[in-house]
Amino acid sequence: MNLRNSELIIMNEMTASFSTLSFAPGLEWLNTEGPLSLNKELSGKVVLLDFFTYCCINCMHILPDLHHLEKKHSAKDGLVVVGVHSAKFPNEKVLDNVRSAVLRYDICHPVVNDSEALLWHELEVSCWPTLVLLGPRGNLLFSLVGEGHRDRLMLFTDSALRHYGEQGLLKTHTVGIKLYRDSLPPSVLSFPGKVAVDSSRKRLAIADTGHHRILVVSLSGQLLHVIGGPKSGRQDGELSEASFNSPQGVAIKGEDVYVADTENHLIRKIDLLERRVSTLAGVGAQGTDKEGGAMGPQQPISSPWDVTLGTAGGAEGNVLWIAMAGTHQIWALFLADGKLPKGSESKAGTCLRWAGSGSEENRNNSYPHKAGFAQPSGLASAPEEPWGCLYVADSESSTIRTLALKDGAVKLLVGGERDPLNLFAFGDVDGKGVDSKLQHPLGVAWAPEQSMLYVADSYNHKIKVVDPKVKQCSTLAGTGESGDTLGPEFNKSCFNEPGGICVGDGGKILYVADTNNHQVKVLDLFSKTVSLFPISTDCTDSVPTKPLGATKAPKLPKSAARKEMPPVVVSAGQTLIMSLTLSLPEGTKLTEEAPSCWALSAEGNEWLLESRVVTGEIEDLSKPLSISTKLPAVIKDFNSNPSLTLVVWLYYCMETGNACMMKAASFTQPLQISANGGEEEITVALAHAL
Repeated sequence: MNLRNSELIIMNEMTASFSTLSFAPGLEWLNTEGPLSLNKELSGKVVLLDFFTYCCINCMHILPDLHHLEKKHSAKDGLVVVGVHSAKFPNEKVLDNVRSAVLRYDICHPVVNDSEALLWHELEVSCWPTLVLLGPRGNLLFSLVGEGHRDRLMLFTDSALRHYGEQGLLKTHTVGIKLYRDSLPPSVLSFPGKVAVDSSRKRLAIADTGHHRILVVSLSGQLLHVIGGPKSGRQDGELSEASFNSPQGVAIKGEDVYVADTENHLIRKIDLLERRVSTLAGVGAQGTDKEGGAMGPQQPISSPWDVTLGTAGGAEGNVLWIAMAGTHQIWALFLADGKLPKGSESKAGTCLRWAGSGSEENRNNSYPHKAGFAQPSGLASAPEEPWGCLYVADSESSTIRTLALKDGAVKLLVGGERDPLNLFAFGDVDGKGVDSKLQHPLGVAWAPEQSMLYVADSYNHKIKVVDPKVKQCSTLAGTGESGDTLGPEFNKSCFNEPGGICVGDGGKILYVADTNNHQVKVLDLFSKTVSLFPISTDCTDSVPTKPLGATKAPKLPKSAARKEMPPVVVSAGQTLIMSLTLSLPEGTKLTEEAPSCWALSAEGNEWLLESRVVTGEIEDLSKPLSISTKLPAVIKDFNSNPSLTLVVWLYYCMETGNACMMKAASFTQPLQISANGGEEEITVALAHAL
């Protein structure tokens, strides 16, 4: 297909009824040094507007296309991509939540929060995703609706750049980009998506989604295995070599961990006994097949979001159920020979659709292939009678549905409404059946001992409980506001878009992946309290694995204070204690909901800290912070002049509640290493007033 320049001009004339565009004043911007204007910063640029909402799987699917385009053409070439976030759910209008999504999806171009859909309405956009290409004067060229248009997008953009370049209308200046991710402190977890418990061996599997890896941790918090990360990839093989790309769902049984490797469009298996990772289904690229039936490694699949083990016409545990968010369906991967309800025999390794037409709907039906799901994102199996079903967190319809194991009938449990085409029936209402309301739930967990279903009601920042016998849905924990407060009482604790949940200790404990807080939280159903699940940074795995913590401290914001301290004489094996006194401005206090923290690093001399960045939280400034590190017993180079860098990030608010701020400060401590032994400990005092 070839697009001539004249055709671009014709398209431009066809859209001339629209006046040139502008971004409304006062809009919130991310990844930039300030607001952008089509008349100033973007003047002389071909601008691609990506209208998206961060809950939308189709919007996620075009991000690789945009990344491909940005690798080919830079701002100096005349192209700038701008994400226009136009929310579907009320929760998505909040800037902090959009910021988390930008980080989670690794979006590196400017994003404007069009929370009231001003630009959306001005351009008469009608669905997500929509791409709109603008000429160098802000004039409209064309639009593309939906996903799957990479070739046309590349062709039209190339032609526009060539046409306007020949006319001399493009400018080569850069656009001020300031990535929020560069100022973030390191953390053990990054946007954990799902959790799964192995009660028999007292272990927890965690999808550390933002770090592209899977952690296996004892129930006491001892790190047992780190598989994958910190960068994305799709490598099979030894545990120390394997890689993932934003994994979500995890299921663990015995020594096997099954993984929904979401952005690789794969199902993976981690064999902890053989210490290997293999691919069970998918080809590594997004598929469009809505039927399936091929052997797993030859069967294309699309954005698997969750997995759970089950039984279908064969031995116990012979099937892996898959929430296939990308095609709005539930699929089956046979681990051993079996048979779907009312289906034909399937050989081990077969991967095929079980329920869902592939249309994005909230449609219940006795025939599984005629039912419709809308981005199913969480699964929980309840095989025992009288339940005999798979529970499905159907995120875009804001419902919990049941899928009968005996015949595949799909029914509503709670949430949504009766119109199968209405995907906007969301809210936060406790009640029965369709009278209850949820907002984009992502996780479900079944407690057979109590016959109760627990729900991660993600965009309401709550954990809810459903009694399936009477279809009663009630709030269990969370205030409805995003935050990180540990009550510890249920009704005083806060979450931030929790995405995963599982039941442990015979139904007495819930483990929650508190995604945007980068934590796993523990809900004790007996004492009705919430606590933080601790994760040790020392891995007991005998084979070298990739480091858990960051090895490099994040970039400081330009406004950060930087102090270099006088050198201090130290010796091998000595413990250095940095005592830091911090003072907040009068009338302010630390923000409980935000993660004030510190990080100690030794860039250029990583051997000082065994190639790690040591981190901790800052919760109390009434006394000095005491940060200690023991120097190596063997000094590599007595003639070098290494240094340690202590960085603090403080989030604080006015006590009157009118404004909140983030400030950072850096302290560099040069070390003079002596060959002579000294005292066991040495303390240096640091102080800083904000």
